[in-house]
Amino acid sequence: MKSRAGVDLASSKRLVVKIGSSILVDESKGLIRRDWLEALTNDVAGLHRQGCEIVLVSSGAIRLGRTYLKLPPGPLKLEESQAAAATGQIQLAHAYQEALAKHGITVAQVLLTLDDSEERRRYLNARQTMRTLLGLGAVPVINENDTVATDEIRFGDNDRLGARVAEMISADTLVLLSDIDGLYTGDPRSDAQARHIPEIREITPEIEAMAGAAASELSNGGMVTKLMAGRVAMAAGCRMAIADGRQVGALGALIDGRARCSWFVPEASPLSARKKWISGSLKSAGSLVVDDGAVRALSRGKSLLPAGVTAIDGNFKRGDVVYVKDGSGRILGRGLVAYAAEDARRIAGRKSAEIEKLLGFRGRDEMVHRDDLVVE
Repeated sequence: MKSRAGVDLASSKRLVVKIGSSILVDESKGLIRRDWLEALTNDVAGLHRQGCEIVLVSSGAIRLGRTYLKLPPGPLKLEESQAAAATGQIQLAHAYQEALAKHGITVAQVLLTLDDSEERRRYLNARQTMRTLLGLGAVPVINENDTVATDEIRFGDNDRLGARVAEMISADTLVLLSDIDGLYTGDPRSDAQARHIPEIREITPEIEAMAGAAASELSNGGMVTKLMAGRVAMAAGCRMAIADGRQVGALGALIDGRARCSWFVPEASPLSARKKWISGSLKSAGSLVVDDGAVRALSRGKSLLPAGVTAIDGNFKRGDVVYVKDGSGRILGRGLVAYAAEDARRIAGRKSAEIEKLLGFRGRDEMVHRDDLVVE
């Protein structure tokens, strides 16, 4: 069933679900709400069986760690928070592993810091790891690496972490399960006239003002950070929902169209947004010259393989943007190269099956994957 905004969550091909600490952990006991988690993983398993690739961005490690370390109530020192995160993360990962194992689904734990999404090489490595896990049918469970992060290198909330993960893996849908069912024109706790907004297609100053006045204390990140997440997601071509996740079966209700939420709907798809970013916002670090066979393959939407590369110009690094040119020097397009220049020269003109022998490691079969290539 489609939502009021016309979005069918069950049609998602790659979904990121962010789970807030306050809905996963029973605050009075400091323990995981097992019935809630069972219902969530049942719904995740249902989507997984339909072919949807799913990533869970889950809070809760520090709150669980407090319980197991018997830390007193009140604010924690940095080192206490990091100790609690280290302890709680094991409990958190085990709970997801146990719940999804009942459905025959493998869980993978990935801990990220802000630098992993900002520094290009680390970004590429994290992206490739998560995409590989998804390709193998696993469900990555992601959290901020609070054991090493400091205030200067933190996301600070999992709303923005969820959005950056969605951007990183080119997800088409991001769901923020929190303790409010979306964006309102005012604070619904004190303003009886506050209206729920079911669909947002642009984050305008007026929308931002609503977030500042809306229920900013109803979740750890607050509505302001949810709008920040929405801006990141929409720029990446990823639709985003803010939904109340407190009730058992909240994700299932959203899938069935029974739950009210606010949808942030972008104009572009994840792939087109990514290609727009490649073509318009980055400088070229070099170029690849290709043969006539590769020119024909690229015109049909194929990836660029090493066998089709005849010459290389520049001293680029893996993940840099390079021009793709034909033998006459005409620019055919640009893309993110999968190999540094030195390695690219060693495999240029060779078959993909020879890469491991030539380089000593097994890299990607493509010099530039079609998802990372814009043909002009």
